[in-house]
Amino acid sequence: MKNKTIAAWLAFVGGPLGLHRFYLHGLGDLVGWMLPIPTALGLYGIERARLIGLDDGVSWLLIPLVGFTIAGCALTAIFYGLMSQEKWNARFNAGAAEDAAPGRTGWLTIGAVVCSLLIGSTVLMASIAFSFQRYFEHQVEEGRKISQ
Repeated sequence: MKNKTIAAWLAFVGGPLGLHRFYLHGLGDLVGWMLPIPTALGLYGIERARLIGLDDGVSWLLIPLVGFTIAGCALTAIFYGLMSQEKWNARFNAGAAEDAAPGRTGWLTIGAVVCSLLIGSTVLMASIAFSFQRYFEHQVEEGRKISQ
């Protein structure tokens, strides 16, 4: 029996590592094994920017990967948390009754949804703002090179 509250919290807290996918689909889940790749690349971009500086083009291409992965996993947590009890049990607890307890939405589930909405939207907007800022700064620098 797969619990909706546990899945929502795993998607929010451990989503970039694929923990929610392993919980729901098992260790053979390909998407679960692929999720740490953009997370690791984004963290490498952050470390590279810390060492080299933000003028490094590779780092500003890699940094948004971790942000978009975190935001996507937060969206998944919201999706899990807001899924109806009947749909949850039909999808993840196929042998159980429609009103089985693991599919219920409680206060802890709502807490996962609220935290995911707060953190996920903040990280998403920060990633978009960072990406566009670096892109437009790069365009301005290229324009200056052409004009000289």
